[in-house]
Amino acid sequence: MLKSRRNFIKKVLSYASYGWLTSTGFLYSGLAKAQWTKEFFAASNYQDILNQLFPDVTYIKSKKIKFSRLPRKAENGAIVPIKITCDLENVHKIIILVRKNPHPLIAEFFLSSAVASEVTARIKMAKSGDVTVIAEAEGKIYYNKQHVKVTVGGCGG
Repeated sequence: MLKSRRNFIKKVLSYASYGWLTSTGFLYSGLAKAQWTKEFFAASNYQDILNQLFPDVTYIKSKKIKFSRLPRKAENGAIVPIKITCDLENVHKIIILVRKNPHPLIAEFFLSSAVASEVTARIKMAKSGDVTVIAEAEGKIYYNKQHVKVTVGGCGG
């Protein structure tokens, strides 16, 4: 009887302290919170997204944004692997856009200057078209793009 009462009290105190810590914010990590920019991902026009992300900006084409892994011909548009490396200094943001998708904004990555500017993902492409990567570094906006042909069923059509 005494042992079960101790277990009961331990469990009640642990649940109560966990509830108190989470409700006061002590167990909350601001770094773990993902930013969700719903208006950007809801836009369906490529030019509208560019105007929302970076209004009145001149884009600079850069070969320092490299597609380490992005096939020129994708056999399955549902899973297209992409790996981006940036040789630019102090990259703050990397954005992936697919021009002919119903929702062109694929991903937006916020980076720290303490990490290498490298992003790996799998993207979905509805049709053949350009994959554009935009990098924000030191107040300037750089981009590079590559055309990817999506084949139907891997048959080259």
